[in-house]
Amino acid sequence: MGDKGPSSSFSFFKDEFDSDEGVRSDLSQPQHGLLSSESPFLLENTDEQSFSASIDGLSEGNQHEALRRLSYIQFIEKRNTSGWTEKNLKPLLQEAGKSLDGPVPSWRTLAGWHSSYKKSGRTIEALVPKHTKKGNRRKKVVDDAVYFWKAIKEKYLRRERPTIAATYEYYKDLITLANRDVVEGRIPALSLRAFYDRVAKLPPYEVTLGRYGQRYADREYRNVGAHSRPTRVLERVEIDHTPLDLILLDDKTGIPLGRPYLTALLDSFSGCVVGFYLGYKEPSYESVRKALLNALLNKAHIRELYPALKNDWPCEGKIETLVVDNGAEFWSKSLEYACQKVVTDVQYNPVGRPWLKPMVERFFGVVNKKLLVGIPGKTFSNIGELDGYNPQKDAVMRFSVFMDVFHRWVIDVYHQSANSRETNVPAVTWNMGVRELPPAVYRGSDIEILIIELGQSEQRTLKKGGITFERLQYSSDELLEYRKYNPPKSGRKLTMQIKINPEDLSSIYVYLDAKQQYIKVPCVDPDGYTNGLTLFQHRTYRRFVRNFYRSQVNHESLAEARLAIEERIGAEVKEVEKIGRNKNKPMSGAKAAARHLGIGSDKAAKSASLKRDDHENQSGVSNSSRPEARKSKNQHSDMLDDWDDMASDLDPY
Repeated sequence: MGDKGPSSSFSFFKDEFDSDEGVRSDLSQPQHGLLSSESPFLLENTDEQSFSASIDGLSEGNQHEALRRLSYIQFIEKRNTSGWTEKNLKPLLQEAGKSLDGPVPSWRTLAGWHSSYKKSGRTIEALVPKHTKKGNRRKKVVDDAVYFWKAIKEKYLRRERPTIAATYEYYKDLITLANRDVVEGRIPALSLRAFYDRVAKLPPYEVTLGRYGQRYADREYRNVGAHSRPTRVLERVEIDHTPLDLILLDDKTGIPLGRPYLTALLDSFSGCVVGFYLGYKEPSYESVRKALLNALLNKAHIRELYPALKNDWPCEGKIETLVVDNGAEFWSKSLEYACQKVVTDVQYNPVGRPWLKPMVERFFGVVNKKLLVGIPGKTFSNIGELDGYNPQKDAVMRFSVFMDVFHRWVIDVYHQSANSRETNVPAVTWNMGVRELPPAVYRGSDIEILIIELGQSEQRTLKKGGITFERLQYSSDELLEYRKYNPPKSGRKLTMQIKINPEDLSSIYVYLDAKQQYIKVPCVDPDGYTNGLTLFQHRTYRRFVRNFYRSQVNHESLAEARLAIEERIGAEVKEVEKIGRNKNKPMSGAKAAARHLGIGSDKAAKSASLKRDDHENQSGVSNSSRPEARKSKNQHSDMLDDWDDMASDLDPY
């Protein structure tokens, strides 16, 4: 759309965080005039086509005076056959005064009018009084300009938005310090009134830019432009979210649920609400998915849900261009995959420019200002507007009742009402557009395919047990058969694209790349846990289970046990180092000897060592009386080394 702010020829306020080096160069020369040629606020005329001032833009008095002067010139020109001299003009002026309005000018004044008129190419603008050029137009205070612009930049044009009075005080302080050591030629300061007048003449865009930022300034001084008007229904559809200014109650408990989020889609051609979703989850792809399903599918069942409706909701069909903002839910892979077949094109709206989605933004305003204004429980976006009003305490409308009210208002009121200019009735325009060029609609098996396409997209690995999603196992004979004959394209994993219906986890849809189609794969669920289970419920249950078992853990006991284990290991290390061992020659038969002695967990508390105490051995004979006790340490090692050969022929029991 190219709605940029006015371009200026100065760099004084190009960036509020720039260094002051460039500022000093601009302020080094005195400024002669509030907005003189040396002023940093002077804007260049960049228009390719510009026009001089017209008499239509002048005051009524100046217009009348210019026409009066022209009438005198034309009267004299018709009767003057010689030059414009005193001898020729005086008699004609006396005659003109009898038939023309206003005071009769002197012959010199009339001659001056005529000369200006001829030099301008006979344009009436040359006869306009030049009152603005009368008097002394030179600025009384000259030398203070450097300090004025310094005060404006450093004090006034800041995001904290100081007042003009505070800026004036800073300006006076700058001049006071500058005059401190000056004996002659002290710099005079403006009066407060003159300072206000000078600030009032600053360019509004530059002031807004410095005090409110680029985004706000561009919104306030934007070139709105216009979209090329759509020529058919669903050619251009806008979607967006907003929290409603209303607190609703739970149907059964009556507990206030808070403000719900509304996701709405509006057709730019007719102005109809083609679909919406209302819920308490923050804006996400799930709310976009549900709103899209509501918009794309037939809505005949709405009359059955709400019998009091007087009109149908005929909006349905495939969307050509979906206009979205830059929220994370609109940049998801799921929406990208879905829009390849569900929507022809997705148009992303620039950040901070909601006016490029005028239909849906206007609809949100109408909902809050017309529908919700009289409902108890209405809240306000600005907390200052509450003024003692407690919306939670006064809320009386249950969620199901509001759904009835909202459907009736959209279908029987909003769609049937004319706009403020009385140039459009949404329902009438929609019906006319459908008769001229009906959109593609979904029927039969196309509905199931649409639901699959709008599912949440994920990437998962196909293993021998099937596919795992959120700790749930999905498998089927067809899926496992596909794994047998389709090797992975890269690496050692067979990655599959799956589609999840967040409202039903009893099955998923798996895309078979070799067959170019989706298959339905059920959950391996012998207990029926996933029947009617939503993704949100499943995650809630899992979180509850985790929190339950965490609450059963005695963290103090665990800490004591872990520290005790660390102490036991440290003590064992010291004991082993104390006993010592032959590190150069490993004891390869130790494992077999341990097996023979039956060292295990059932005896660990008593003894778990190949070494026996001096007073105890397996046969009950003292070790000191045995010949082996007198063998050297090397002989024991030799016996252990041969133990594997000795025990290898033994059969296990």
